Amino acid sequence: MSNSNYTVSALKYRPNSWETIIGQENIATTLKQAIDSNQLAQAYLFCGPRGVGKTSTARLFAKSINLKHDPNLTDFTYNIYELDAASNNQVDDIRNLNDQVRIPPQRGNYKVYVIDEVHMLSQSAFNAFLKTLEEPPPHAIFILATTEKHKIIPTILSRCQVYDFHRISIPDMVAHLENIASKEGVKTEPEALHVIAEKADGALRDALSCFDLMVNFTNSNITYKEVVKNLNILDHDYYFKFSDFIQKNLIHESLLLFSEIISKGFDGRLFINGLASHFRNLMIAKDERTLKILEYTKDTIEKFKTQAELFDNEYLTDLLSLTNEADSFYKTSQNQRLLVEILIMKLCSLRAEKKKLNFLEAPIIAPDFKDINLVPSTKHVENQPLKEVIEPKEKQSPAKTYEPEKSEIIRPKTSLSIKKRSVAASITGIRQQINQESIAKNEDGGVEVLESSKFSQKLLEEKWNEFAEIKNKEGKIGLYTTLTKQTPELLDNFLIKFILDSEVQKMEFQTQNQLLLDFLRAELKNGHIQLALELTKSDNPKLTQLTSKERFFQMAEKNPDLHIFKEKFNLDLEF
Repeated sequence: MSNSNYTVSALKYRPNSWETIIGQENIATTLKQAIDSNQLAQAYLFCGPRGVGKTSTARLFAKSINLKHDPNLTDFTYNIYELDAASNNQVDDIRNLNDQVRIPPQRGNYKVYVIDEVHMLSQSAFNAFLKTLEEPPPHAIFILATTEKHKIIPTILSRCQVYDFHRISIPDMVAHLENIASKEGVKTEPEALHVIAEKADGALRDALSCFDLMVNFTNSNITYKEVVKNLNILDHDYYFKFSDFIQKNLIHESLLLFSEIISKGFDGRLFINGLASHFRNLMIAKDERTLKILEYTKDTIEKFKTQAELFDNEYLTDLLSLTNEADSFYKTSQNQRLLVEILIMKLCSLRAEKKKLNFLEAPIIAPDFKDINLVPSTKHVENQPLKEVIEPKEKQSPAKTYEPEKSEIIRPKTSLSIKKRSVAASITGIRQQINQESIAKNEDGGVEVLESSKFSQKLLEEKWNEFAEIKNKEGKIGLYTTLTKQTPELLDNFLIKFILDSEVQKMEFQTQNQLLLDFLRAELKNGHIQLALELTKSDNPKLTQLTSKERFFQMAEKNPDLHIFKEKFNLDLEF
């Protein structure tokens, strides 16, 4: 590109034949066949985004129309008329055009009028142009070009053959840039040309302008690093690093990397949009069928495929939702950098938070023992105090047995909609499976050998307090207070009754219900032990009688948003 008469690439390599039209092969084929078959319409409308070849195709089409009838023609000045509707948009300009249309061509068979940016015509000018466009002289052909098809009135659209020009694809632009680089003797890297094509956003003219800029900046040696530096584009490597940090829950490393990006002059919204596009590419890379959608080099696509294996579809959907939400609030935010940093913290904490919430949502289910003579718990009756008391009947028929009901944790209402894990995947589900497998059967009669050793009230209290001490050492002070405040009572059929002061204590107690049962069954060597929880008549104790955790749950009954506050900030109530 060292020619003394320098011409920009967008003009120097403007299409001059049907074969040189880039990315619009279907339109070129249709127009070429219309000329060959002599089936020309009176008016054409070329519409599409900027820089995709509308005007170039219109000029080539106008030239080819007359060239078919007289191949020796070299001067088309008297046959092709170009009108810029942006500066000639008044009624008088259209009237002058209508007067010129009546004059037949001096050379060739057709006079072709190319009107660019036709949507800029005023309403009166459109109306003045309608009659001529509908019934033009046989020697007149109109080619209208516009970037805003929706501004063209329907009466104009109905009189034209409409051709929609689409954006130039990245592979087509890269191939065209490589062809120009080889002709001009410019060294390029494939990844650098991909970045230029992405920056152009489907407009080939913009891509050629960026190409000329990089040729001057890099002294005809276009590299990926120089392109990213000069065009103010965030490198893909930043997003790959961010995704690794997010997957590993590295909040501080992510914040430092974002600070580095800000120090280089990049906008926070550009970062959010780029991160969202990266998550979208990871989702696409998870399936071989959608890989063709990714318009990147093979090396970059392989990076996407490798990193996509670390994320499941649901996780990527949550990441995209958070980035999209942050983008919608970015413009109205008073502290935009803080908004992006909060987004980063949420993204890094998402996986750990989901694991925690899934664990809390898992139901606790007691083992199923069919040979235990138990009376089901009394149901809550309307207008009576809430109780859950299990009392054995005076006499029970040995043939009639009852199965203990499955008790689930009572949880406060929350606005968070989180899918519950299946019982088979929960810890208590695994525990139940182990307990069931522990019931062995011999080969002949299949007799159960489940242990059912007898134990005294005193021994029960010792083991009960021993479990309470374990929880005390673990730092669960509230649970320790609940366990030691009352004494468990041993009833018939190895049923243990325990009295609680409030429904709040019951919710806390049930989180450790299965662990307590496993401990007592193992220590007392009796697999038939069951727990019956009973509430006292005083259902609303004073706050001074409650532990810190009990006070929290009691306040949360009046204001459920406290649970959302606790989960969002990962607060701990054990103190």
